[in-house]
Amino acid sequence: MLNALLIQLNELSDDTDKLIELYNHAIPLIEQNIWQDSAIEEKASEYQQLFHELESLIKTNSSTDFRHKFIIAIPVADRPQHLNACLESILNLCQHYNYGGFHNETYTKIHVLISDDSQQTKNINENKKMAIDYTSKGLTVEYFGQHQQKKILANLDKERLINIIGNHDNNHFHHKGASITRNITYLKLQQLHKKNEPTLFYFIDSDQEFQINIQTPETDKNIYAINYFYYLDKLFSNRNISLLTGKVVGDPPVSPAVMASTFLDDLIIFVQRMAKLEPEKYCEFHNPINNISKDAAYHDMADLFGFKGKPEAYEYHCTLDKPHNHSHCFNDFANKLNQFFYGVHTTRKSTYIHQNAFKSISPARTIYTGNYIFKPKNLKYFIPFASLKLRMAGPTLGRIIQAELGDEFVSANLPMLHKRTVDTGKIAEFRPGVAQQDALIDLHGEFKRQFFGDVMLFSMIQLTEKGFPKETLSFAYIENIVRETIVSFQKKYALNQNEIVLKNSQLKTLINNPENWWNKKPTSSFAKLEFVYFINNITFNFGKNAKNYKTIHSKESTASYQQKITRSIMEYRNDVKHWENTLSSNSSL
Repeated sequence: MLNALLIQLNELSDDTDKLIELYNHAIPLIEQNIWQDSAIEEKASEYQQLFHELESLIKTNSSTDFRHKFIIAIPVADRPQHLNACLESILNLCQHYNYGGFHNETYTKIHVLISDDSQQTKNINENKKMAIDYTSKGLTVEYFGQHQQKKILANLDKERLINIIGNHDNNHFHHKGASITRNITYLKLQQLHKKNEPTLFYFIDSDQEFQINIQTPETDKNIYAINYFYYLDKLFSNRNISLLTGKVVGDPPVSPAVMASTFLDDLIIFVQRMAKLEPEKYCEFHNPINNISKDAAYHDMADLFGFKGKPEAYEYHCTLDKPHNHSHCFNDFANKLNQFFYGVHTTRKSTYIHQNAFKSISPARTIYTGNYIFKPKNLKYFIPFASLKLRMAGPTLGRIIQAELGDEFVSANLPMLHKRTVDTGKIAEFRPGVAQQDALIDLHGEFKRQFFGDVMLFSMIQLTEKGFPKETLSFAYIENIVRETIVSFQKKYALNQNEIVLKNSQLKTLINNPENWWNKKPTSSFAKLEFVYFINNITFNFGKNAKNYKTIHSKESTASYQQKITRSIMEYRNDVKHWENTLSSNSSL
């Protein structure tokens, strides 16, 4: 089949229309052929060349290109290194696949919007400079900072929109939160959209890249193996899709608040095995990687999302490539431990499993807010309850959209690479809810946002099953659902805490066992200290006396959030009306 198509390409060299049609037909087949070969990295350049040839044909065939333009919005807050890597990946993607062509020194169908929520002047200036620098390289990048955001909000009835855009002092117009920043960005996107130009809005996170993580028997690699823009244009052009969400590969998209138990499982297995090995012997942690992470294998409570059974422990795969021994491996892993508190699950990264994007379409129920694409008409679907600054905003919005859009809301196998930490160090740039002082890492803010975000999501699941938001539900009914959900999740989190305490105690015993070789080897003293720091931070955040659990069991705290969540849900229908009126008035500006 593939050889026959290649022969036809040669025979039709003078018929541009048929050539374009044949290229579009051949690309998925050639892609399938490439993924059947383990040498995907080597063959990727040949695959990319096909798209350059296709773009040349499209350019010579017509002066008018009706494919979609993409406006890529990147909310960012004090993460210049992440943002730079993200922008670099967009530029690389354009260079590799040339979607829309390169005319007048510009990739004409790609427009990037930096939505800056930074506090630090240094970072703000860096972000502005990046917009200029990348634009000079051919990638149109527009800076949408505090001044521009205030300007777009100036004439709005901000009091009526408080649940959507928050209530912020103009002198402290930063760290408003990702959901609020996205909602304000919606207003800018509406102004950027030209009604006579097919356009898709593409939201991504600053700690993501347009690459995928592939797994080989020896290691994993990041490559530019997907032409995202090509597939999204085809999907939105040829199918009845209003909103599409992808996922992520690499670091998990969830909080460390719900990953401690699974990480401890893997650490215990690692330490037990390491204790039986000789430190100076050649490292044995390079066995073939067979345990590709399943969906939510990193999540302590994956059963909440329909994944049954406790996943098995995952072995650590050493990332050192030069000749080294077990002592080196132990030291290297120890050096990565505290990345966990910034969202890195070292033993359970997700990798890409190939399925052609066209064939991967399935009904969606959740939105990954770092990877979703929609038509301009769907700007009406703002991020709800944004002023609460809770996690799980995407899954919550997903349930609302699923109830309203049905089959027009889909997911596709178009994941992005997710990196919680920057390449230059073992900690992340700014992360809301995570505070570090010396060796202590405090997850209190993150933990609270996760717990009550779970409460919001699972309350909303029950309410949408009762017809909300189309159906009117009483305050008392909603409040009772929220109250019961809080109690249910207090029990779930308490059970998980008990498991974490037991596993952390087991790890501590293993690490401190005087018979284990790292307690006899001076060169491992640093690694031992890193394990001690990690165990202490687990105790601080998840132990019997951890303030995180005191907060979610506090009558005062739960009553406050119960009231806030209930009120926000009750006000949602009015928020929708006010937002629609705002979009209507904004479109005329």
